Amino acid sequence: MVTPSPLSRLVDTLGEFTRNLRPPGWLVDETQHRLVLFINHVLMQEPEAQARLARQKGRVVRLQWRDFAMQLAATPAGLCELAPAATPDLLLTVTDTSPLDLARNALQGERPGVRIEGDVQFAAEMNWLVDHVRWDAEEDLSRLVGDAPAHALANAGRAVAQGLRKFASSLPGQGRARGE
Repeated sequence: MVTPSPLSRLVDTLGEFTRNLRPPGWLVDETQHRLVLFINHVLMQEPEAQARLARQKGRVVRLQWRDFAMQLAATPAGLCELAPAATPDLLLTVTDTSPLDLARNALQGERPGVRIEGDVQFAAEMNWLVDHVRWDAEEDLSRLVGDAPAHALANAGRAVAQGLRKFASSLPGQGRARGE
């Protein structure tokens, strides 16, 4: 008989609890606006990404996870804007429903499962953006505190992330169950 670990019970309980949480509408709106600002900040650091997105101007992608959805339209400048009332050309639905599983997979460097519906060419462009655009947090941090402290903080952050990845892979049901 296999006895589940207390940690796996806690994870299951937290997962059940988060299924019933609904943030207020104003919080969702503000979070979406801040997320668009962040996405555009990262896009502005990548001219090739902006050029590719500019070619898709006016096209709308709907990002869906459980009950939460966000629609983004490509602008002529190669950036994103919220487009809540538009008809989406592409629907990307995250199939993993547990926020804890999503976090665990992210710590392990894995992408979540995504169901894709709609325009194939637009989906290919979105996939290119996901594969090639990265936020250079160290560069942004260096503008605030200088190069040397930013480099030291980034190294510390990478060490913490590596430790979290190692911890996440050691959780029950991880690593060995996936054949690693």
